[in-house]
Amino acid sequence: MNSIDPDPRIAFFDQHAPAWDSYGPPAEAVLERLDTLCPLLGLQAGERILEVGCGTGRVTAWLARIVKPGRVTALDFSPRMLEIARARGVDADFHCLDVCSDDLGEDRYDVAFCMHVVPHLRDHLQALRRLTRALKPGGRLIVLHLIGRERVNAIHAHSGGAVAGDRLPDPDHWRSLTNACGLSISRLDDRDDLFLLVGMRLGMLANRACYGQPAGG
Repeated sequence: MNSIDPDPRIAFFDQHAPAWDSYGPPAEAVLERLDTLCPLLGLQAGERILEVGCGTGRVTAWLARIVKPGRVTALDFSPRMLEIARARGVDADFHCLDVCSDDLGEDRYDVAFCMHVVPHLRDHLQALRRLTRALKPGGRLIVLHLIGRERVNAIHAHSGGAVAGDRLPDPDHWRSLTNACGLSISRLDDRDDLFLLVGMRLGMLANRACYGQPAGG
């Protein structure tokens, strides 16, 4: 990681990691729901996936199965969450990184998959800039929650502590963010039982300021 001060949420997630999988719906129900949503997500065999906020890794194994023989690179900023994820023995690459501040590379991935994580990113714009840069031209950003935006935000407000102010942006804010990052929204669903945004990285952008870089940098 770089020299920017660590996110205070890291300690929150480290503390909750041992019991994390006991929160919310059972893993089996989550994976069944993902199977039903797979046609909407458009994941394909052979793709390279960047999973952001992999947590304890229970969705990582599902992603690895769906895109095999492709490859999943799974990131989280919580070392304790990653310990649990690695212990599952999933055939994926795990890294402790903060997508708001760390370099994710350039033109590497077909999909950046962000499930239940965007509200916890302290700087949405910087995170999306880095994720867009990491995508290949035409690559997709997928933001997924298995409940709607208002329910997501209410849960975080009720939880208190380091995540009390964490919010999933509203549609207008999403349009502003994606425009600033060189992404084109192809799908945006927000209903009581689902939030799904799919954005496509535009081609080789001449304006590198979309990535937070000076022109010619």
